[in-house]
Order: sequence, then structure tokens, then C-alpha cells
Amino acid sequence: MYHLLGGIYLGWSLGANDAANVFGTAVTSRMVSFFTASALCAGFVALGSVLEGQAGIETIGTLAEQSLYTATVTSVGAAVSITVMTLLRIPSSTSQAVVGAIIGVGLISGSALHLAGLIRVAVCWVGTPVGALAVAVLVYRGLGAVLNRLRPSIYAYDELMRMGLVLAGAYGAYALGANNVANVTGVYVKAGLLTPFWGMVVGGVSIALGVITYSKPVMMTVGKSIVRLDAFSSLVVVLAEAVVVHIYAWIGVPVSTSQAVVGAVIGVGLIKQASAVKASVIYRIVGGWLVTPVIAALVAAAIYFVTHLRYVA
Repeated sequence: MYHLLGGIYLGWSLGANDAANVFGTAVTSRMVSFFTASALCAGFVALGSVLEGQAGIETIGTLAEQSLYTATVTSVGAAVSITVMTLLRIPSSTSQAVVGAIIGVGLISGSALHLAGLIRVAVCWVGTPVGALAVAVLVYRGLGAVLNRLRPSIYAYDELMRMGLVLAGAYGAYALGANNVANVTGVYVKAGLLTPFWGMVVGGVSIALGVITYSKPVMMTVGKSIVRLDAFSSLVVVLAEAVVVHIYAWIGVPVSTSQAVVGAVIGVGLIKQASAVKASVIYRIVGGWLVTPVIAALVAAAIYFVTHLRYVA
């Protein structure tokens, strides 16, 4: 079972980098405390993983053949790349890291890669931030019209926003677990080490651990650095991210909550004022998305190569 440590490490790194993004804008707008956000996020991530994580696990299993050894190398390679991005406070895509590691191991080992599945996942990577941007614009306009009609008092408005952010964050965490647990344990299910049920349980718990222990730095990057958000804008971002990620969970394709959140934040920023969006931060984040799968592929390939060296006396 020591092979599974690679998956647990990957789950922790995913939680540290991705999971709390569903509460990041709420925390930075000071509507929800980090303690409350991390506790709710951890619980609903685990719940989403167990209840709706199987479709994504099946998709990861179609990308390449896996043994226990290659599953471990893939997980460690992906986890190292996500850890690097987390230390740099750059939100990155665990889905891209896992696929990059799978490709790296496949190329150096000569094992078969399933091109159709890889292309399907890559297309969804593009659709995630674009879809979140579009949904954010629609939600912003729709909720804004409702609030303008209701005209709540300042106190009632604050309470509505606080309650909305908690509910939306819980939904976003649930969607994250349902969608991303496949990244953590999908290769182990394919390799036969875990059943789909235990894959969802182990993956959900390890992601939750990452949320609780080391999610705050990246949360602050997403919540503050791209564009300053008020409570209403924060609610729109979380709802847009949750809807898009949950849709992909139903489709069975693991995608990145970081990409969805960034797309939604940009959508809100463009509505409020195009110049408010910090292009330099966006370029840095997009650069992180491009580099993440490359790092994962190189690390996984290097691990495979080194562990297959034979020394002659």
C-alpha cells in the first residue's frame, strides 16, 4: 500500500493549491473567515468526492495503461509540479499536471497513450475558463437585476451576501471534490490497487487535508491579485466556478477550479471595469498553467528513468 502515498501526496497538493479557491474571494472580501471557509471546503470536498467522483475516475482510466509502479510515478510527478506552483503562490491545474505526468511516463516507457481521451481532456481545459467567464457575466447580470428589484437594506444585504457566499462556497467545494478526485486516485483505480469507491474516499480525504493545512497563500492570490472584489462580485465568481466545474463532473472530465475561478474573476472584472483586471498577474497565472504539465512530465519521466538505471560493477 506504500504505492498509495504518491496519491495522498498529490491529493494534499491539490487541496493546498486548488480546493480553497472556492472560498478565496469570500475570504479576501472579509465576508467569511479562513477557518470557516477551510472547514466547510474540506467537508464538502470529501462529500462531493464520494457521491459523484466516479465518472472522472473512469475518464482518467482511459488515458493510458497503468501498473502500480507507473501510477505512483505519475502521482509523484504531478504532485511535485503542483507543490512548486503552490510555493510560488500560482493557482495551477492538477488535471494538467496529471495528464502531463501520464504523457511523460508513457513516452519514456513506451506504453500506449490513448490520444482520443487526451484530446477530449485538453479541449475541456480551454472550455473551463471561457465557460466560467461567460457564466459569470450571466450570473452578474441576473443577480444584479434581482437585487435592484428587491432593494434590501444595508444590513439585509450584508446578511444575504454572507449567507450566499457560504452556500455557494459549499457547493463549489462539493463540485471540486466530484470533479477532481479522479486526478488523485484515478490511476490507482486503473492499476487495480483501489476500487472506485475507495478511490473516491481516499482522494477526498487527502484533498481535504491539503485544504486545511496549506491553502491560504494561493487563496489570497486568486482573491486579491487579479482584481479587487466586493461581496457581490465574490458571490458571482464562486457560483460561476461551481456551475462550470460541476457540469464537467457530470461529463466525467476533470478540470481545474483555478482556471474556472480565474475565468470568472476576469468576467466580473471586465463588467466592472476592464482596466481593473491586472494583466501582469493573469499572464503569470497562464504561464503557470503552461509550465505545470511540462514540469510534471519531466519529473515523472526523470523518476522513471532513474529508477530503471542498472549499474554494472
